[in-house]
Amino acid sequence: MKRKKMYAKHFEHPDNTLPKVFISELLVEKLSLPAQQIINRIVAIVDTSKVESQSFLYSGTHWQVSYEEYQTLLKESEYAAWLSAWGYRANHFTVSINHLEDFDCIIELNQAVKNGGFSLNAAGGEIKGDADVLLEQSSTMADKVSVKFSDQVAKIPSCFYEFAKRYPKRCGNLYNDFVAASADKIFESTNVQ
Repeated sequence: MKRKKMYAKHFEHPDNTLPKVFISELLVEKLSLPAQQIINRIVAIVDTSKVESQSFLYSGTHWQVSYEEYQTLLKESEYAAWLSAWGYRANHFTVSINHLEDFDCIIELNQAVKNGGFSLNAAGGEIKGDADVLLEQSSTMADKVSVKFSDQVAKIPSCFYEFAKRYPKRCGNLYNDFVAASADKIFESTNVQ
């Protein structure tokens, strides 16, 4: 996802009964020098002994950024700004429509989500992908939550839910990969605008 200035990879158990884990990395070197300086400062604060903890990947922030620093990062990368405010944590969870009992159609699921009062991400259309690419996805828009920056409190996007319907490949197994163009639009669920 070059436009997002990030690299992403997913991991899955061979028997496909456990959830996939999607890990993303901000490509700091692709950002401007001022943005790199902010990121290098906050990363330097992290106690290296904490990195070895089993809970590190969901430990949140180990630093504080100012709202101005957040805005600086936001101008270049929504993802960098989100990471600076929320730290190490899940950005979203994906619900497999294939494993739901009450829904097997993404259109019906989306309508139920909207009926429940949630907004869907419309970037690139509410449904990203189709049966031709073997994957249909949609997602909620992240709720805005108050975050305490070093100099003020501001409401910013938090986390969201994604919904995915996978179609069988020629061999009969469900398509298990990701469609980069769709994933790019799904990540816009945390966009400020």
